Amino acid sequence: MVMSHLPFRPIISFMNTGRYRDARAALLSLEADAASARGGFACMFSTADEYENALISERRAQGRYGRSCSPWPLALFGGCTLLMLGAVLLWQ
Repeated sequence: MVMSHLPFRPIISFMNTGRYRDARAALLSLEADAASARGGFACMFSTADEYENALISERRAQGRYGRSCSPWPLALFGGCTLLMLGAVLLWQ
């Protein structure tokens, strides 16, 4: 075969050597990053219920679950009630 005399094999092996070296270094770096990330994600809650209770307590302390002082829900309820009352009185 004519292709067997061309120097493809040494060129390809040279190209792969650098690629494998870089891939190995990247893999080692990723493994080290994964190991350090695993240590940072240690959970201080043993159950999901404990986490949810702590989360809700923290949000309550921040004031996120406070009562809204907006008069709009009450006004909309009153308006709908008056509309329903008017419709009932018109149809009778």
